[in-house]
Amino acid sequence: MLSKKIEEALNAQVNAEFWSAYLYLSMSTNFAVKGNPGFANWFETQFKEEQDHALIFTKYILSRGGKVTLAPIAEVKTEWNTPLSAFEDTLAHEQKVTSMINDLYALATAEKDYATQSMLKWFIDEQVEEEETAQGIIDSLKMIKDNGFGIYTLDKELGARTYTQAAPLAGK
Repeated sequence: MLSKKIEEALNAQVNAEFWSAYLYLSMSTNFAVKGNPGFANWFETQFKEEQDHALIFTKYILSRGGKVTLAPIAEVKTEWNTPLSAFEDTLAHEQKVTSMINDLYALATAEKDYATQSMLKWFIDEQVEEEETAQGIIDSLKMIKDNGFGIYTLDKELGARTYTQAAPLAGK
C-alpha cells in the first residue's frame, strides 16, 4: 500500500509525463508543418514514449492499492524556430524530469517504500538515456549549424526512429 505522500507524488508525476507527451506532440506538429518529417517523427515517437511513462506510473499506483487522480495538463509551447532550439528545450525538459524522478526516489527512500524505489530505478536509467540522446542531437546540430544538407541528412536519420513500447509495459 502506498503512503498518501507517495500516492500524491506519483499522481503529480503522471501529470508531468502526460505534459511531456503533449510537449513532444507539439514539437512534432511544429516540424511537420515546417517540412521536416524526420524531426516530426522523432518527436512523435518521443510523445508515445512519454505516454508509456504515464501509463507505467498509473498501473503502478493501481497495483499498490492507490487511486489515480488525473489533473488538467498545462499549456505547452507550440513553436520552435529551429531544430536546435527544440532540442535545447528537450534537454532542459528532460533534466527537469530527471530532477523530479530523483525527488520521487528520495521521497520513497524517506518513506521506506522499497517497492517504489525498485520501480523508479527503471526511470532513473531511462532519464540518463533521454538526456544523453538529446545532448547527442544538440551536438550534431551545433556541428551542422545552418548547413542545409546536414539538416536534411539528420532529418532523414531521425525519420528512421521507430517506436518501441517501454520495457515495463511489454508483454502486459
